[in-house]
Amino acid sequence: MEASYESESEPEAWPGTQRPGTGTVSAAVREHLRKLCLREFPCGAGSWNKSRFLPQTWRTWRKLVTKEEDVVSPGEETVEALLGLVRSPHSPWALLNDSNAEDSFLRELAIRNPLMITDTFFYSYFRSLRVVDKEVTLVDKDLLKFLKLEELVLSANRIKEVDATNLPPTLKVLELYGNEISSMECLCARPPAGLQHLGLGHNKLLGPLESLYVTADHWPNLVSLDLGFNDLTDLQSMVASLRTLRHLRLLVLQGNPLALVPYYRGLTIDSLAQLCVLDDITVSPNEKHFFRGLSLSGDLLAQEAQFVVTIGNLRGVLDTSVLDPEPGPEGPFIAYSYYVTYDFVRDEEGEADEDTGELAEIVKPSPSLELLVEESPEEVGEDVIKDIVGGVTEEVEGSLESEAEESGESELSVISGPSTILQTPRASAEELAKLRLCIDPRLCPSPGTVLFSTTHKPWAEVIPCSYEMQHSLRDLVPLKAFLLAGTTVTIVEEKILSWPVVLPAVDSPLSAKRGKGEKDKKGKEKDRKGQGEKELAKEWKVPKKKKEPPKELRQDPPILQVLGRGLVILEPLLAGEPLVSTVCNFGTVRTLTSDRLTLARDSKKIKKVAKKEKPKAVNPIYESDYHPEPLTVEVQIQLNQCRSAAEALRMFAV
Repeated sequence: MEASYESESEPEAWPGTQRPGTGTVSAAVREHLRKLCLREFPCGAGSWNKSRFLPQTWRTWRKLVTKEEDVVSPGEETVEALLGLVRSPHSPWALLNDSNAEDSFLRELAIRNPLMITDTFFYSYFRSLRVVDKEVTLVDKDLLKFLKLEELVLSANRIKEVDATNLPPTLKVLELYGNEISSMECLCARPPAGLQHLGLGHNKLLGPLESLYVTADHWPNLVSLDLGFNDLTDLQSMVASLRTLRHLRLLVLQGNPLALVPYYRGLTIDSLAQLCVLDDITVSPNEKHFFRGLSLSGDLLAQEAQFVVTIGNLRGVLDTSVLDPEPGPEGPFIAYSYYVTYDFVRDEEGEADEDTGELAEIVKPSPSLELLVEESPEEVGEDVIKDIVGGVTEEVEGSLESEAEESGESELSVISGPSTILQTPRASAEELAKLRLCIDPRLCPSPGTVLFSTTHKPWAEVIPCSYEMQHSLRDLVPLKAFLLAGTTVTIVEEKILSWPVVLPAVDSPLSAKRGKGEKDKKGKEKDRKGQGEKELAKEWKVPKKKKEPPKELRQDPPILQVLGRGLVILEPLLAGEPLVSTVCNFGTVRTLTSDRLTLARDSKKIKKVAKKEKPKAVNPIYESDYHPEPLTVEVQIQLNQCRSAAEALRMFAV
């Protein structure tokens, strides 16, 4: 269709002048062409270049013919001058920064020969359309007007479904990254037969039926397929369908839960013999050799992911004990310990049956706590809150004591997860909800996760945590969400006050009468022995024994204090990295005063140990040279990956 220039109004059919619709691809294209201003100065035809066209009357504008003259009338601009206005970056008519080479070509064409800018030209000219981040929700049928369109990029929009009947049959490349598509079924109604690349990464594809839509029946000529960062979980079914695509050479599946299983890469490579590149990594001959034959036993492999969490040295901890006064004979005796916690996703599918009883015991509050939580949070003091937190920690550590003795690691007390896995009385859940109002939220895990902790260690300059824990998970979709969110690492100080237990002396009158004579005899014998021992001690100068402290102590509930807390990013594990290793830095918590007190205490210990030897000189700490070490902890999380078919079958064969 050709444009009409008989009136001053713009033609309705021209893509660059239509009033843009809402949410369609064609509307976004029209809006983009309108912003190019192809019929406004310095583009198009007007008073700035009217001498280039004959005749120069408005009524016969449709019959204009370009006049090839070197002479330019006064008041008009040459073609070179007009081109300079759109090419110069300092010109007010310059293109925007996000413009591409195609936009520049159209503007220069509108200056050189504005009569070519018609509907017919647009629909036959475009071979590639890029409509990115334009809030598009609908792929409309106006796309069929683009007769030579080969590439269509509709990424970062809000498309939920695509009507394949509205896609031009000439398409070879279709990209729909970053949309809201939940199933490929809509694309399989009548897909372009010659499509060679399909990009559906970062969508919401979910469910085992998605493997039915990636077969050669729908995509006979597909060479490249990108399904990365969706929620696909069934690896065996997916590779079975992909095996029918004989021309497939490039495949991206990373970012899906199915890519977290240890044998993912090996099974995919062995199942798709013609594959050249998997997840942007070239498939090597060695990989094909090591995983040969794995696809024959693919259905026997368990679908689970394995992670190993390692926590190394803890540094820069403040020695709080030097700030406390010396305990008297009546106490309190104060003990400090330090540990590190982190949260990890709970495997609802694999652990729900095993942990139900354990969780029920943890959630049930004690009678003393029930009395405390009846008060409002405003009325509860800081000391009471600390006692509550310590009491909950003590209860859970007792319930997990048997596991800690076997493995050397312990799982922390407060557990927060979906209520469906907790088969507890209703009253217990309500009491726990009240109790959480009084607990420091930093000591609680995120919803759907479990809090794990290292063993408690005393203070040292470098505290070796020496912690290692393997997590095996079968519910892969929540695992992906957890990796995207990351894990929170917390350093906790536990303070326990102990008091001597004084037992009241109770004497029975009957026993006193009966044993009176015996006591007199024994007393005389003791006096004789005592005199003999005193004389012997004087002769050999044996020192008197010091009074031993009371052996039986009563402990208060632990008081927990968070020293540092931070997030560890785990998204690289989802993107294909096998290891995340970091040193969490929480800043400096030590002070010059505390370090001087610690130095003075350590120097006294050195003198006591080496009395006969010459004590080593201890350098004092000067304020000018004081650079305290920050509070840090070493954290490493590894995703287990199989290196051969034999290893995969040995570890994961059902």
